[in-house]
Amino acid sequence: MLRLPTDGPATGPLLDDLLARDGAPAIVAAIARALPPLAARLAAGRLHGDPEAIVGTNDSGDSQKALDMAAHDHMIAALRAAGVRQVLSEEALDIILLNDGGAFDVAIDPIDGSGSIGIGAPLGMLFSILPADPQGFQRTGRAVVAAGYASFGHSVDFGWSTGAGVHVATWDAEAAAFRVSRQDLRLKPQASTIAYNASNERHWAPGLQAWASDLRAGRDGPRGRDFNMRWLAAAVGELHRILLKSGAFLYPADARPGYGDGRLRLIYECVPIAFLIEQAGGQATDGHGPILDRVPRGLHEFTPLYFGASDEIDALHDALRG
Repeated sequence: MLRLPTDGPATGPLLDDLLARDGAPAIVAAIARALPPLAARLAAGRLHGDPEAIVGTNDSGDSQKALDMAAHDHMIAALRAAGVRQVLSEEALDIILLNDGGAFDVAIDPIDGSGSIGIGAPLGMLFSILPADPQGFQRTGRAVVAAGYASFGHSVDFGWSTGAGVHVATWDAEAAAFRVSRQDLRLKPQASTIAYNASNERHWAPGLQAWASDLRAGRDGPRGRDFNMRWLAAAVGELHRILLKSGAFLYPADARPGYGDGRLRLIYECVPIAFLIEQAGGQATDGHGPILDRVPRGLHEFTPLYFGASDEIDALHDALRG
C-alpha cells in the first residue's frame, strides 16, 4: 500500500461501536455495511460489463441504468434483512413491503448522480428512516429519526445523524470497517462556495438571476467579496463537500417544461439532505420554507431545493421575494 511521509496507523473509533453507544437504529449500521460491495462495483467500471446500460425508466421518465437497478436490489436485500417494514426507492414506482412487523420505514435514493455512472465522477446514496406509521411516507420530514448518505469518491464516506449532530465515517480497507473520521460537523453561516447549474440560469425567476449576477461580480459588485463556483451534478456530492467545507447549493424551479417544481425528489433526496443540514446548523428550504415542514403530495414529488450556509440561504430568499 502506498504510504505518504505523514501516514501512520488508521485512527478513529469504529462506526459500529459509536452507533451502538449512541443507541442508533440498527438500520443505520446495516446500510453502512451494505456500502463496500457497492463501492467496489462502482470502482470496477466496465471491467465486468457496462454499468451505464439502460434497463428501464423511473417514475419521471428518467433512464434507469444497470447499476441503478443493481444498487436498488442490493439495498432492498440489506434492508429486508435489517427488519425494515417498507421502503420507498427512486427506482420503484410503488412502496415495497418487506416485513409486516417492522418498526421502521426507509426512503432511499440508491445511486444519486447516476447520470455520471461510468466516468469516475462522485456518486452517492441518500436515505432517511422513519418510525412505522399508517401515514407511511406522506408526512413531514420532522418525523424522520435518522438520515444519512454515502459518498463514493476517492474515499468511501458515510455521513449520518440520529438527531444529535452530523458525523462522518470513512472506509478503512485494511480493517475492513468504517472508522469515524469527523464528528459534530457545523456549517459556517457565511458561504464562499456556491453550487448550481449555470446553464439553467436564463430560465430562472428575475430576482434569482439578479442574485447570480451579483454573485459573479464578486468584490467589484454589490456583494463586495469573491465567490467560488462548483457543480458536481450530484446533490449528494455537494452535500458532502458543503458539510465538510461549508457553502450553499441551489436547484430552483425554472421556466422549462417539467421543471416548474424543480427536479429533485422531496422524500428520498431533499428530506435526508435537509435533516443533515439542519443538524449541522444550516438551512434547507424550497425557497419559501423549510423542506422538513413540507407535507408530500405524492411519493415521487419534485421540489426546488436550496441548502447550506444560513446567511446565503437568507440572501436567496430575499432574491426570490425581489
